[in-house]
Amino acid sequence: MNELAPRPNNLDAFWMPFTNNRGYKAGPRMLARAEGMFYYSNDNREILDGTAGLWCVNAGHGRREITEAIQRQAATMDFAPTFQMGHPIAFAAAAKVAERTPPGLDRIFFTNSGSESADTALKIALAYQRARGEAQRVRLIGRERGYHGVGFGGMSVGGIGVNRKQFGALLPYVDHLPATHAPEHQAFSRGQPEYGAHFADALEALVALHGDTIAAVMVEPLAGSTGVLVPPKGYLERLRAICDKHNILLIFDEVITGFGRLGTNFGAERLGVVPDIITMAKGLTNAAVPMGAVAVHDRIFRAIVDAAPAGIELFHGYTYSGHPLAAAAAIAACDLHTAEDLPGRARAMEPAFEDAAHALKGLPNVIDIRTMGLVAGIELAPRAGKPAERGMRVFHRCFDAGVLVRVTADIVALSPPLIVEKPHIERLFGTLAAAIQAEAA
Repeated sequence: MNELAPRPNNLDAFWMPFTNNRGYKAGPRMLARAEGMFYYSNDNREILDGTAGLWCVNAGHGRREITEAIQRQAATMDFAPTFQMGHPIAFAAAAKVAERTPPGLDRIFFTNSGSESADTALKIALAYQRARGEAQRVRLIGRERGYHGVGFGGMSVGGIGVNRKQFGALLPYVDHLPATHAPEHQAFSRGQPEYGAHFADALEALVALHGDTIAAVMVEPLAGSTGVLVPPKGYLERLRAICDKHNILLIFDEVITGFGRLGTNFGAERLGVVPDIITMAKGLTNAAVPMGAVAVHDRIFRAIVDAAPAGIELFHGYTYSGHPLAAAAAIAACDLHTAEDLPGRARAMEPAFEDAAHALKGLPNVIDIRTMGLVAGIELAPRAGKPAERGMRVFHRCFDAGVLVRVTADIVALSPPLIVEKPHIERLFGTLAAAIQAEAA
């Protein structure tokens, strides 16, 4: 057993992200170590991980194969630049990723996070349209209730109001599609709801409004951070067709849905729609080292590179693009996904996971349940005048009972590691059911 981490005696210095800092530091919850399906608190309490960390530890915690790959690489070479230089492991990692992406999307640009991947994809889309002689295409389209990280590009095309309102007007030339969620027609759907393909037609209206100034549309195939919104049947297919009709690039943000979460390497495969660009992060390295990537169709890469004058073709990148330690972690994580067929394990566990989630129907204040792959969203009725309070209290009750869940306002989101077994599912949903019942008032 690993030695427990020391308890910090000063919580002031760390400004915590997406956190009620005042509330947290008045009653902190600390995770000290992790292994397999579990975290362990400072007092060695076992906490079942119902969220794969933050949608990212798909192969489970503490995987020796990834740890040893990082250690070997750190002992060999800790860092090397990738500006006008190269190191073999970055190229090897890109090839591993390209083995898993849809056919044609085999040009891999490395970043350090999903946020950086989103901004990179948007910049590539703008560069592509300029390279093909359509420099007027400067407009970027997102979707209401979309989440694409916290860079100014991703935040601008994103559609979560509380993430935007502190920061002013953001990028110009951005518009949004409507969200696909219609609970009056879709409540308690298993998998893709039957209703809602027509929401994609709003893109035709935006084309009529903006003309040939639209460069790209960015959507999550399944929206996670906004509360698990599963795409309606036919929606993504219709969006793809409209983009093709008007020479608009389609970008899938697969930071959450990539690397097995929906039972396939990427959500594009599960949903049967191939975009032009895919963003990824999280499961790419099993979260052992921060890393993101953008998979780009070869024709986009060729258009930008072949049209450029001699020298640098794309003036974009990060000091840590293709970082050696992250590349080592990515290769090891990809190899684990293949050796253990983690997407296949997700498919095998999906029916039990789905049944357990929908068994919560009928509990007090449960107004909707949405599931696909190993993702579930359980929406609770908010308390009058106190939005998000019920969800946060359920979160606290679950944690105190030894289960980690995630809440977005009054929506409980579940996304366990893909190594989850039926006893874990029973404990996860049993604990959640008890917490929901305890908050019935």
